[in-house]
Amino acid sequence: MLAPRRLLCLASRTQRCRSFATTTSGPLNLPHVIKPSLAEQQQRQLNPRNLEAAVHHMHRDGLVVVEDAVPLNDLDHLNRKMVQDARTLQARGKDGPFNYNQGNLQQDAPPVAEYFSTSVFANPIATQITSHILGPRPKWTFCSANAAMPPLPGADPQRQPVHSDADFAHPAHPFALVINVPLITMTPDNGSTELWLGTHNLVGEDSSGHAAQEGAHGERASERIRPELLARRAAGSIVVRDLRLWHAGMPNRTSGEVRIMLAMIHFAPWYRNRMRLELGEDVRPVLEREDLGLEVPVDWVGREEVLERYLNRGFGNSYDFDQEA
Repeated sequence: MLAPRRLLCLASRTQRCRSFATTTSGPLNLPHVIKPSLAEQQQRQLNPRNLEAAVHHMHRDGLVVVEDAVPLNDLDHLNRKMVQDARTLQARGKDGPFNYNQGNLQQDAPPVAEYFSTSVFANPIATQITSHILGPRPKWTFCSANAAMPPLPGADPQRQPVHSDADFAHPAHPFALVINVPLITMTPDNGSTELWLGTHNLVGEDSSGHAAQEGAHGERASERIRPELLARRAAGSIVVRDLRLWHAGMPNRTSGEVRIMLAMIHFAPWYRNRMRLELGEDVRPVLEREDLGLEVPVDWVGREEVLERYLNRGFGNSYDFDQEA
């Protein structure tokens, strides 16, 4: 097993999409970056060579980066609405859906058709990668986002502790993959993401899974990696990442820029996760296409009802990613 490597992951804006770049003050340990050809972008599928590379690096590092995968116009339209929503959530203070600290908010996207682009929420290249690792038609049961918020007057910027999203006893092999999509350029100023490459493959009673974490599931402190383990190991970056990988959101040090990064989780078709999405009825035609390549358990809700409820959901650690017995 390769030693885990620490990586500070940023995102940079290109002509066609937002993607990730990396930087650190020490020696670089870079994730694998796939740059699809124009033909791959048009066909919305990686060629066999790039797909093989994606699968290899997902198993080795716990993540892979794919550039030029999402049109900027789709991101900009969604970002304008989600920034407004983020300000609404931030104003709730301690009653808001924050993760670890009030500088990091759990925020759902508006679940109605005008904001629900397939290129963003059911990206075909992302699904191609997850289905070749988890099995045909992965189950998509989680759709949310992390908002790195600029501090309010008198408050200091805050980072997340290093943590894993798998805060329960879980399989030692891939069972869930997270698709992250940044809505704006991510920088060290507005809240990059630190990841620890290879930590999804850690083995041993004191270093893997729930044994490495503090706090019980459902507590705001759950998933946090025990400090003594961080002193021994380091790791790293993202577009598609293994749910088990250690990571941390960095502080937003800007005076007013909200940084939002979407998170969709695909579970293996055999994994018995009980969650369901709640979406507006007008999204149904988008997700009931035969070529989607996903199983999507959904509770369909009327437009007015879903718009009234989507900003009143839980914080990150309150979601149950475990499976039925």
